[in-house]
Amino acid sequence: MHFPPAIIAHSLADINRAAACARPFTVLSAPGAALYAGCLWWRELIIASNFTGPSFLDCADAPGRAVEALRLGLPGLILAETLPAFAAVAEIAAQNGAMLLTTRPPALDLAAPDAGYRLTRWLGG
Repeated sequence: MHFPPAIIAHSLADINRAAACARPFTVLSAPGAALYAGCLWWRELIIASNFTGPSFLDCADAPGRAVEALRLGLPGLILAETLPAFAAVAEIAAQNGAMLLTTRPPALDLAAPDAGYRLTRWLGG
């Protein structure tokens, strides 16, 4: 699968900053964010931003969190493929029309000190 350049968003401000560049982009959560920030937080962040492009919540090695995210209607997840429950989660994702990635795509972390300077170029502007 091919997606627009990815950013790692930690807040609504991060998504809005990327959207201000007027270029397509993909939104990723921080690694393992489903475990400490939660699935509902991610869903509400994406809804509040009115973002309609590809977005992925990183569930790390927590298949239970991945299933929770799918039940909340999240369209994209990242989950470790080595888990015994991976096939079951993949089946649920397919039934829900969700995208399931096993590795994180390259991304610009908007929490990095130089991210503001690199963002436009990263998104292809």
